[in-house]
Amino acid sequence: MDITSLQNPRVKHLVKLREDKKQRQKDGVILVEGYDELTLALACGYKPITLLTAPELVSQTLTVPNAENLILSRAVFEKISYRDNPDGLLGVFAMPAHTLADLTLSEAPLVIVAESVEKPGNLGAILRTADAAHVDAVLVCDPRVDVWNPNVIRASRGAVFAVPVVEVRSPEALSWLKEGKMRVLAATPSADALYTSVKMTDPLAIAVGTEDEGLTDFWMQNADMRVKIPMAGKVNSLNVSIATALMTFEAVRQRSA
Repeated sequence: MDITSLQNPRVKHLVKLREDKKQRQKDGVILVEGYDELTLALACGYKPITLLTAPELVSQTLTVPNAENLILSRAVFEKISYRDNPDGLLGVFAMPAHTLADLTLSEAPLVIVAESVEKPGNLGAILRTADAAHVDAVLVCDPRVDVWNPNVIRASRGAVFAVPVVEVRSPEALSWLKEGKMRVLAATPSADALYTSVKMTDPLAIAVGTEDEGLTDFWMQNADMRVKIPMAGKVNSLNVSIATALMTFEAVRQRSA
């Protein structure tokens, strides 16, 4: 099926899916754009319901058996796309739904708890770190940004499909961590211990908070360890995704050693 009209009802609906979290939740679908993101989703076992292709833009072709295939004109694809320079490939997928009960943990699990992160780019970067470090799961607690926002998927480069991600309320997450005998590590500038000085080889959850305010009192009061990242400059803060990466790879370093 070819679509060349910008007024086509399918096109208008796809634009709404891109922009509106409530529409995505109502339909139970998400948009995944880009060759790299699509191939990673496929490699992780996710299959698109519909594959949209703009031949004028495509540099790398993709074939998905049993998916509905729509051919779009360049103008139509660019209207749907959320990228400045789209590569002409976009898939509509069923929205993944992971729960805490679905998670399979390693012998000494490493989990990232991201509380109320509000910027898609930061959540996407945290997910890329989680994939690179091969953590057991990412718990997105009390989220301010939709995990399945197209910009989160883009910022994660598709890592959101490679790492089990669960959206959950903080009390439920903490209860699950305690049941699994995981210690909670929280970063705060007021801590005495450096993050490199504490033991991270046991079952561990690394908790990080909002970009501006950090972790709430709930997580700070329930943390088993509080650590700080040494800051030698005049700005006493780091981007949340960078702080997450530093602590996560310190855990990886200790476990490798």
